[in-house]
Amino acid sequence: MAPASEDGGLLGSIDAAVNSFFEPITTVFSGIVFFPVSIGDFSFPVVVAWLILAGIIFTIYFGFIQFRGLKVAVQVIRGKFSSKDDPGEVPHFQALTSALSGTVGLGNIAGVGAAMALGGPGATFWMILAGLLGMASKFAECTLGVKYREVHEDGSISGGPFKYLPVAFRRLGRWPAKILTGIFAVAILIFGIAGGNMFQANQTFAQIQNVTGGDDGLLGSAGAALIFGLVLAVLVAVVILGGIKSIGATTSKLVPAMGGIYILACLFVIIVNFENVPAAFGAIIEGAFRPEGFAGGVIGVMIVGFQRASFSNEAGVGSAAIAHSAVKTRRPVSEGFVALFEPLVDTVLICTMTALAIIMASTPSLQAGIDQVQAGGDAPDGVILTSDAFATVLPWFPIVLSIAVALFAYSTLITWSYYGLKSWEYLFGRGRRREITYKVIFLAFTVAGCVLSFSQVISFADAALFVCAFVNLLGVYLLLPVIKKEMKQYLADRRSGKLEMLGIDDDDIEAAAATA
Repeated sequence: MAPASEDGGLLGSIDAAVNSFFEPITTVFSGIVFFPVSIGDFSFPVVVAWLILAGIIFTIYFGFIQFRGLKVAVQVIRGKFSSKDDPGEVPHFQALTSALSGTVGLGNIAGVGAAMALGGPGATFWMILAGLLGMASKFAECTLGVKYREVHEDGSISGGPFKYLPVAFRRLGRWPAKILTGIFAVAILIFGIAGGNMFQANQTFAQIQNVTGGDDGLLGSAGAALIFGLVLAVLVAVVILGGIKSIGATTSKLVPAMGGIYILACLFVIIVNFENVPAAFGAIIEGAFRPEGFAGGVIGVMIVGFQRASFSNEAGVGSAAIAHSAVKTRRPVSEGFVALFEPLVDTVLICTMTALAIIMASTPSLQAGIDQVQAGGDAPDGVILTSDAFATVLPWFPIVLSIAVALFAYSTLITWSYYGLKSWEYLFGRGRRREITYKVIFLAFTVAGCVLSFSQVISFADAALFVCAFVNLLGVYLLLPVIKKEMKQYLADRRSGKLEMLGIDDDDIEAAAATA
């Protein structure tokens, strides 16, 4: 039995030991991934520029598909071009909600609060721009995820970057392809554990502890985080043992319900402070281009905005392509159109509404958080900043937000358990014992997330996220002609009415035409 600490007993000493173990790992990992490059007076991480550049190139290459493809996306989601005989595990809507459950969550609540503290109102402008560019990235990677997926004998699907990256990198040679795909698998496994798992657990505990009296309340005692984490891990285990069909069925109900409640709450805060709307947008625009007091000036605030947007919508990371690859369809690009909606809903809509609510409420905790960061301190818990903003209009809403946070986190946790499992299978192979081993490890880190400090969790997760993005986008670049060919054929078939021939693929259409 471990010795008890003087101030917190045995459970308190476990909390301290976990934090001490992760701190040096987080520092080294983040320093490598976000190694800065200086040009004149500006300094920025190369990997962030890589993400921005990809969004711009994809937008231009596909002819601004994120805007002109929205109508097609709505039709596909509604099942207009689908057949019950299409291969796959889940329909388009469930594939979308499964992927959204991995993005719509605490990144929209806690992540935006952290962005406000780290970059001020101006970070919102860059988050919106990142969301719009990210729509093109999601379109590309999710099309490839379905294009190169593998359907197993039991009907289950393996798809996403683990299938298209080896194809993309094959021209570089066998071993480079294996190494690069392996690096991606390790990075997405790490992010699944840190960002999709520990971050969600961490901020859920922070919000519930806050509404139950803080450090002096029910969950303020030493070891409370550990007990909370154990309970959360058990609840997650109940769903993840059922696989993607169980996850899809759960998230298709959770995500729309909690998303709707959260958006209504944001709208209420905005309506009550409606006279502050012009000033809020003015602060966003001015802060984006004249961010006084923030480190790095415009470039610094831009980086904060893009980092937080990427953490929230995961565009370019490749993770969403894993969930989308399980869709029931014969035309891969159809799911690319569905994926367009993710950054639009996640970042452009929900993140912007959260930011407006925080800016317009202008709580003392927001200014205190900004002052803390500018003084060289750690970013405060973002979920607390968001909760305080809602409390200015609805004093009781932090309790409702706690429920929303818990359910958002829950849906994200179970989705990322699936993403991580696919990484695990790529690295160690498929099998029941291997799958159970992975899930035990995932659940253990759920507990750890409740114990670690917020700054450690978010730094560790960010670093893993951008490693994924670097490798994934390199592979997508190499397969851009494949995506464009699929897109042009699909849009041509839609215009000619061929897509109305449900369940019939291109070969069948050509055979029918030849016979006629």
